[in-house]
Amino acid sequence: MPVQLRIYTIKRGCLKEWVSEWETKIKPLREKFGFEISGAWTLAETNQFVWILKYDGPENWDKLDKDFHQSEERQSMTPDPGRNIAGIEHYFIDPV
Repeated sequence: MPVQLRIYTIKRGCLKEWVSEWETKIKPLREKFGFEISGAWTLAETNQFVWILKYDGPENWDKLDKDFHQSEERQSMTPDPGRNIAGIEHYFIDPV
């Protein structure tokens, strides 16, 4: 099962707003698309939001991620939660 660590640097002063919109908009839609979210954390000192995203299904990760971003539900989110993101890092991780 692919597991991805996602680290988002959020614009100053927007971390609380980002978390609220992620919980109500992004997380439910990711789950609707078949992704599993193992957990999410904030790092207030660095204005970062960190989460673990998994997917175990018949479709390829890249296709499913693209389908998520291009979906009508994601495209019609207003305001767009992405407006609060200053930087994004994604890493596939392996258990040890």
